[in-house]
Amino acid sequence: MPANLTPQYHKAEEAYKRAQTTEEKLAALRQMLATIPKHKGTEKLQADIKSRIRKLKEELQQERKKGKRGVSYRVPREGAGQVVLIGPPNVGKSRLLAALTSAHPEVAPYPFTTQRPQPGMMPWQNVAVQLVDLPPVTDSYLEGWIPGLIHAADAAVLVADLSSDDMLDALESCLGRLERARIYLCTEPDRFQQLAAGSDGTMFLKKSLLAANKLDAADAGERLELLREAYGDRFEILPVSAETAEGLGTLRDRIYQFLNVIRVYSKPPGKPVDREKPFTLPAGSTVMDLAEHIHRELAAKLKSARVWGEGVYPGQPVKRSHVLHDGDIVELHF
Repeated sequence: MPANLTPQYHKAEEAYKRAQTTEEKLAALRQMLATIPKHKGTEKLQADIKSRIRKLKEELQQERKKGKRGVSYRVPREGAGQVVLIGPPNVGKSRLLAALTSAHPEVAPYPFTTQRPQPGMMPWQNVAVQLVDLPPVTDSYLEGWIPGLIHAADAAVLVADLSSDDMLDALESCLGRLERARIYLCTEPDRFQQLAAGSDGTMFLKKSLLAANKLDAADAGERLELLREAYGDRFEILPVSAETAEGLGTLRDRIYQFLNVIRVYSKPPGKPVDREKPFTLPAGSTVMDLAEHIHRELAAKLKSARVWGEGVYPGQPVKRSHVLHDGDIVELHF
């Protein structure tokens, strides 16, 4: 029997994937359980959700009883999406963040300069994408709070160092450590779904680009070919230089495109369209999704809408289920 999961369930599931604290995960799981259709086809899924709720409640009780150990960080998402920068030490993640955004992270020639998440906003046309530089990952070093931020992000950029003869070994150590933490980076997660089907089914696939940094270094071209040979099937590889800005325009475009979002412009009835601050929504979103994004309570009062854009005549009345496209102008009537 098909599960026939509802849009409300899928939204709760997305909230669970993005949750960064035990409390947030527990709230999302409870919402998933409340909105899942109750029939034979979802019995196993219901049981799995209940099991995860029990485990999280136990974890939460332990956290409250003992107090959390160590440091934890949470980065509120901003802009069209959140993308984390991951990589071994000294690959130039912080310099890349500074080159793509207006952030001013500490940049130094020694390893482990970045000790906490460093966010910055990357402009792309009339929207912005949040980039978050994370501390380096090695075979023996992975801050305990890093996996939570990777889980919560919309995508990742893995950074490699084209100036280093140890480039491949460093990447292998970084990726291996992440996989021991049940995180697998790749550009097309659908091609690697079998990796998530372990004995406990906990491998988490995160869609990722690979930025081959320091293209300006001596022998960078030879190392780039080695990188493509080793990881070209797993990642889309983008050669760049944070120093000379070569390739940064392409990287900027691909990061935005990788989010798979659309820009939609709101037009109040009787007033001109506001083209300065578009709403960004997941591709495939509907008029109703836009209304809920603007204000959940107002969405329930939505009566009709008119759209200017792809596949419609100017100002065409549409249903709430009408699928929107990038650049559409929408006039909502409540």
